[in-house]
Amino acid sequence: MWKLVRNKRGVTPVLSNLLLMVVAVAAMSIAAVSTYVITTNLRETMGERLIIEDVWFNNATAMGEQQISVYIRNVGKVSISISTVYVNHTRRQPSQKLELGLEDHGWLNITYSWEHNSLYYLEIVTTRGTHVGGYYKAP
Repeated sequence: MWKLVRNKRGVTPVLSNLLLMVVAVAAMSIAAVSTYVITTNLRETMGERLIIEDVWFNNATAMGEQQISVYIRNVGKVSISISTVYVNHTRRQPSQKLELGLEDHGWLNITYSWEHNSLYYLEIVTTRGTHVGGYYKAP
């Protein structure tokens, strides 16, 4: 009996195989979770679509400032939130927070001192990084 207890030749390969299986399962779990997170974010980013339908250059507002009003429509498969607006490649903050659900639309007002008969490049950026923009001429 004492001879069987002292014979430990088979314990090391069993423990090493068990440890290798635990490491492999942990690595595959991390890979599966990271793949799910990356593809979910990619699917949402690719499903985000918006268009600028109309642009109005407002000369007099309630505050006495000039504004550029942009009518935006969400035509994508996910809701969007506008994070930044650029006018002539200069960062501007919109006067209000605009979040659009599926097939939703709304006005985005930008306080900006514009001049008559001038050309302006407007670019709208969402929180996921989708850009939409174009050139618009003030009346």
